[in-house]
Amino acid sequence: MGGEGPGRSEEGGGGACVTEGAATGGGRGSARAGRAGGSDGAAGGAAGRAAGRPRLDRGLWRALGDLGFFALRVPEADGGVGLGLAEAVLVFEEAGRALLPGPLVATHLAAGAVPGAATGETVVAAVDGGLVEWLAEADAVRGDTTGAVPLRSLDPLTPLHRVPAARPAPDPVAVLLTAAEQLGTAGRVCELAAQHARAREQFGRPIGAFQAVAHLCAGILVRAETARAAVYAAAVTADPADIAAARILADEAAVRGARDCLQVHGGMGFTWESEVHLHLKRAWVRTQRAGGVTESEELLAAALAPGTA
Repeated sequence: MGGEGPGRSEEGGGGACVTEGAATGGGRGSARAGRAGGSDGAAGGAAGRAAGRPRLDRGLWRALGDLGFFALRVPEADGGVGLGLAEAVLVFEEAGRALLPGPLVATHLAAGAVPGAATGETVVAAVDGGLVEWLAEADAVRGDTTGAVPLRSLDPLTPLHRVPAARPAPDPVAVLLTAAEQLGTAGRVCELAAQHARAREQFGRPIGAFQAVAHLCAGILVRAETARAAVYAAAVTADPADIAAARILADEAAVRGARDCLQVHGGMGFTWESEVHLHLKRAWVRTQRAGGVTESEELLAAALAPGTA
């Protein structure tokens, strides 16, 4: 797969890597609905859809709107659910676990500001770190997309465009919700690795009995639970430094966890019958959102500097 980046340019024959850093590599009832219909159902269906050109399921989008996914943090007086950031994090974690496609973070943040976004009638995309997800399917776009260039996305379920416009400062809420999606991926690949390690046998024993495989599974779990503590804490404090730390840990848990899960599955993990490789590709694409992990590292370093002098 070469470099760990989300896409390749379709200009000039389609071989050039994405520039400017993009080739170096978002209510409880809603959460339960995502878990019930998602972890096996939505992710399994995602593997089947990935072979074709990605098209946004408008019926799914409206169903998410009916469940209050996008209007979760909109005040009840304005027709929303009236919950907070902590509840949104739980819902987006389930979205990441289920590999839900579409510009979820952008539409959620646009609820209450863009007509129809809160109900799922309007699909909203946003310029984010020089990239735009699902631009061709969007009804509204936040940011300047002049000169947008389509990319061949590494994730077959996330079409991308590159834009030359200046990159605005990342929204901390967008960073945290992306971290929550990464956390969902980390939790899901941990489950998949453990299930396969128990079921797959070699030399008359489950492969999970072998130390090398057991250590891979243990590492996936440790990183996922460490990221969970950080993401949940940031959802409560909403402190920019806490959000930056959560994003760093969640990115690592998702990417390394998916890679190790792929290692546990072996060649089967690359097949279209498996969702493992899709989790890895989606995690790679998410690492480029909101300025990338470097932005979070610099913010966290600046916050820690006075106390370490």
